[in-house]
Amino acid sequence: MKKSRQLLSAAIATLILAFPIASLANNTGCGLGTVLWEGKSDDSLVFQVLQGTTNNIFGNQTFGITSGTLGCDQPSNIIVNDGALAFTADNMDLIARDIASGEGESLDTLAELLNIPSQNRAETYATLQVNFNTIFISGEETAGEVLDRISILIL
Repeated sequence: MKKSRQLLSAAIATLILAFPIASLANNTGCGLGTVLWEGKSDDSLVFQVLQGTTNNIFGNQTFGITSGTLGCDQPSNIIVNDGALAFTADNMDLIARDIASGEGESLDTLAELLNIPSQNRAETYATLQVNFNTIFISGEETAGEVLDRISILIL
């Protein structure tokens, strides 16, 4: 009996810790829970908990943010380009070198993958060169972070 009580207590503690306290706030974010209990969660702690719990259980907020669905707004600077992401991940050092110099083959390839018109590339390269320290802040950036920072500068 004592062991089952301990297991129950552990399960409850795990559930409480698994769901962030933010899910108890008025704005529980976006996701499936937001869609299912839209309008109800503003007035009820129970619906706020259901909304936050549903969002966390199904882990769909990332999908919603990426796709702009489930009540989520898609970031305006997101680059959805698997080719550019793979190229950047595989050639980060070369891209950094070319951005620093304002020209180069890897920068040409990246511009092609990002569909930057050839007549705009010189200006784009100059913008990236001037903002090198904004793109590569720590030297430990991921390809996604680099592309997000580039997109903010060029879009």
